[in-house]
Amino acid sequence: MKIDFNKNTDGLVPAIIQDVNTKNVLMLGYMNEEAYKQTVDTKKVTFFSRTKSRLWTKGEESGNFLNLIDIKVDCDNDTLLVSVKPVGPTCHKGTDTCWGEKNTSNFGFLSQLEEIIKDRKENADSKNSYVASLFEKGINKIAQKVGEEAVETVIEAKDNDDNLFLNESADLLFHYLILLKAKGFSLSDIANVLEKRH
Repeated sequence: MKIDFNKNTDGLVPAIIQDVNTKNVLMLGYMNEEAYKQTVDTKKVTFFSRTKSRLWTKGEESGNFLNLIDIKVDCDNDTLLVSVKPVGPTCHKGTDTCWGEKNTSNFGFLSQLEEIIKDRKENADSKNSYVASLFEKGINKIAQKVGEEAVETVIEAKDNDDNLFLNESADLLFHYLILLKAKGFSLSDIANVLEKRH
């Protein structure tokens, strides 16, 4: 890996810090060649502090280290993407990220759908919301719907109509998310189980 530390007169390159599991950006720091080498050698992310004019290992005072997993350099060889496993909050203000966001797994639209299901469970009228009506009928009805959708998905898998198969698969996943919420779990819990098995 060739990093161009000489592109800027100060010899620093930006280092974007990303959680290896959640893929969330945790912070931005700067590394010179010495900070980079120390990071690689110690497996603890080390920056060059522009305010203190010295090397600074994240967590040296707080204990909230950033354990190095991997480093990639961009196409111009002047910006680093550093994958880490954080120990505790990353920001000096005590938050998970320097943008005040939680460092939780995000499954894109599926996470959005989980939030919609949660909202319908807690706030919607069962007369106006299919999801709320399922929650009102209880766990047995929700589990039954998952079973029905699973059977329909299997049937469509054996035919050649991709559109029907995809629609039944979407119905199955939607009802499974409802079942997870009814049991007090989320996709993150399932991902954790799969990760442990892996």
